[in-house]
Amino acid sequence: MLILSFTTLPYWMFYGLSQSPVKLKQKPDYLIVLGGDGMPSPTGLMRTYKASEKAKKFPDSKIIIALPGDTVDTSSSLILMRNDIIFRGVDSNRVFLEPEGKNTREQALYISEMISKDAVCMIISAPEHIYRSVKVFNKLGFKKTGGAAAYGRAIESRLQFDDDELGGNKNIPEVGSNLQLRYQFWNHLKYEITVFREYAAIIYYKLKGWI
Repeated sequence: MLILSFTTLPYWMFYGLSQSPVKLKQKPDYLIVLGGDGMPSPTGLMRTYKASEKAKKFPDSKIIIALPGDTVDTSSSLILMRNDIIFRGVDSNRVFLEPEGKNTREQALYISEMISKDAVCMIISAPEHIYRSVKVFNKLGFKKTGGAAAYGRAIESRLQFDDDELGGNKNIPEVGSNLQLRYQFWNHLKYEITVFREYAAIIYYKLKGWI
C-alpha cells in the first residue's frame, strides 16, 4: 500500500467508483441525497452543497434526503441537511425526507415506495459511493437513475515553500517543494483505504443480490 501510494493508481481507482454506470439523458425529476457522516461534517456539507447546485440547475426537480433521523428534532442531522439546502436558496416545498433507511439498499427500498420507478433520478453521494448506489437503485427497477459525485475542490494556491527562508534545523532534508511527499502520498494512502472498503461493500452487495 505504501508503494502504491507513490503512483497515480489510487486516484484512478477512486475516480472510477465516482463515475455513474448510467448517464442521464433527461433532466432529473428527483435529486436523491444519500446521507453522509452526520451534520455538520465534510461529507454532509459537500452533499448539501452539491444538491443545492443541482437544484438550481434543474429548478423543476424535487429533492429527497435519505438519512436515518428524527424528523421532529431540529438538531438531528437529517433536519440540519434539509435546512442547509434551504439556506442555499432552495424552496422548502421541494425538499422531502426519507428518515428510515439504515443503508443504501434500505434507503432505495423506502424511496421506491415514495416515487415511481419510471422517474428520472440523480443520486448525490460521496464519489466512491456513486457506482454502488446507482446499481442498487437500478436493481430495484429505477432504470433512469444516474449519479453525481459530491467532490470537494482543492485550493488554487501553490503550496511550495523555501525551507531556508523559514529557518530552523538545516540538517533536516528540505521538503518545501516536494508536494508528492507532503500531500499526494498521504492523499493516495487515504484513497486506498476508501477504495478497498468500497470494493468490499460492492462484493457484499453482489453476493446478497442487491446489485
